[in-house]
Amino acid sequence: MALLGLVVAVSGCFQRQAAPLKNFEPEAFDSTANYSRHYETAPAQACEAARRALLSQGYVLSAASGEQVTGRKFFQPNAEVHVPLEMRVVCAPEGEDSAIVFAVAVQEVHAVRKSNNSASLGVGGLGSLSLPIEGGNDGMVKVGTQTVSDPRFYGSFFDLLGEHLEP
Repeated sequence: MALLGLVVAVSGCFQRQAAPLKNFEPEAFDSTANYSRHYETAPAQACEAARRALLSQGYVLSAASGEQVTGRKFFQPNAEVHVPLEMRVVCAPEGEDSAIVFAVAVQEVHAVRKSNNSASLGVGGLGSLSLPIEGGNDGMVKVGTQTVSDPRFYGSFFDLLGEHLEP
């Protein structure tokens, strides 16, 4: 029993530490957030302008109503990386004939992962031999998800939304 306790204690010393997050920005929760803008229009009209703004930039819409719009756009920076970007827009009433529009974009990163196959050959009395087989399977694996926080991204979206609101 003491040996089991020692093995558990020693194995805890060799556990890998999680890698630190790159480009991690902790929450600020202040009034300078880039994720919303006020418009002097009804929420349904603001969401229609958001729908048109997303469509004009090549987004594929998965949902659109007078209160919310969701669209996706796909990027492939190189042969082994695929990056879908999902944009969600919510239009809420803010007093009479005005709306506050909230927008958030989330990007996922998918990468090709190769998994090699191996074959084992066992001979009674002599043991077994395991050999790798060339080739294997390639598959896309999600390696990360992050909320877009670039103020220029949201600024350009809200500017385009405003253009679609003009008569």
